[in-house]
Amino acid sequence: MNKVITTELEITVPFYDVDAMQVAWHGHYVKYMEQARCQLLDLIDYNYYQMQASGYFWPIVDMRIKYIKPLSFKQEIIIKATVVDIDYGLRIDFVFRDKASGKKLTTAYTKQVAVNRETEEMCLLTPDILNQKIMDYQKV
Repeated sequence: MNKVITTELEITVPFYDVDAMQVAWHGHYVKYMEQARCQLLDLIDYNYYQMQASGYFWPIVDMRIKYIKPLSFKQEIIIKATVVDIDYGLRIDFVFRDKASGKKLTTAYTKQVAVNRETEEMCLLTPDILNQKIMDYQKV
């Protein structure tokens, strides 16, 4: 990949995502990552509707989250999502930072693989459609 494919999502941690200590529950990080991933997929013009229309599902088969510092109520954060690999699937790396200080709060990644909608078989190679979407984005 030539041109880095990345996006940043700003969110403010809402009250309904925190516990009694006003710290975001660890499972909500996955929700925030999904919001950033959707924004990234829209950027390359290959969102979930387009994935299905192209004949593939793209389930997450691997995910890792490293919690460095907790997210707290009303904290403004920036989540950077970056496509880092498209060989044998789609890997997206995430970095959560405090908006005010820039301090790193969390790092994570997800790995998605293509599954043929008709056969329900996992594809061993990344389908041409994703490669084409990446090349189209990089031309702009």
